[in-house]
Amino acid sequence: MDVRNLTCFVEVVRRGGFSRAGEALHLTQPAVSKAVKGLEEELGQPLLLRAGRRVTLTDAGRGVYDRALAVLAGLRAIAEEVAEVGQVKRGTVRVGVPPMVGAVFFPPVLHDFRGQYPGVTLEMREEGARRIEALLLDGELDAGATVLPADGSDFELLPLLRDVLCAVLPPRSPLARQRRVALGELREVPLVLYRADFALHGHILDACRREGFAPRVAAESSQWDFMAEMVAADVGAALLPRTVCRRLDPARVKVLPLAEPALRWDLALAWRRGQHLTPAARAFVEVVRAEAARRLGLRR
Repeated sequence: MDVRNLTCFVEVVRRGGFSRAGEALHLTQPAVSKAVKGLEEELGQPLLLRAGRRVTLTDAGRGVYDRALAVLAGLRAIAEEVAEVGQVKRGTVRVGVPPMVGAVFFPPVLHDFRGQYPGVTLEMREEGARRIEALLLDGELDAGATVLPADGSDFELLPLLRDVLCAVLPPRSPLARQRRVALGELREVPLVLYRADFALHGHILDACRREGFAPRVAAESSQWDFMAEMVAADVGAALLPRTVCRRLDPARVKVLPLAEPALRWDLALAWRRGQHLTPAARAFVEVVRAEAARRLGLRR
């Protein structure tokens, strides 16, 4: 059914005649008449009774008029919604965030994004970095934070934060009296690690192997604060980013820098290479970019 014909029919009823409808639509009177006639022929029923310059609705016309109003209102709503999405007045952004990354980087990002785009819904999903990469490739997330290195052939990468790991020890540990600790000195110390689906799990195990030992794993967790509590309870030692270690209670755990070689903890926002980002997702990336520039600028 031709939307133009419906529009002309509705306007004729509203204006009470073909000439006035034509003026409102910037069409000639014959063009309006042709549109209404086309609608009547398509439906197989007369919709208007013409008496001189006056028009009235037939019984069929009343039903069509009510339906036409609803159809045209729906089309206007679609156009307005698409326009609002383009202007980032509404939409949804699906973002993956590892728990530790969320704690140290994203609170100001979420505050700024909410202030700039209050009509956009943010769906945050907490997962390990490697799981986030898989969800990005599957199209289940628009963007997500990951730990570098990541596969640059699969993802566009926006650097977020540069950091190093520190040793977190129970205060009663003999190593806690040192000024710094070498990774090899943790050979006999049980480690509290992130779960295997977190990038740091593999990074730490690989670093220990390079130093010639396989660590004893005391426990695994997805939450850095719980890991710190296990260290305080003398379950083992942990290796956590310096940014996170600043949040720990020095009365409960001892934080020491690692001697060379340093273990890096560098973060990036990733999205699938070649992916079409929605306007809302592009807006989120730009807010993240501004926060990353601020953070990295402070660290230069």
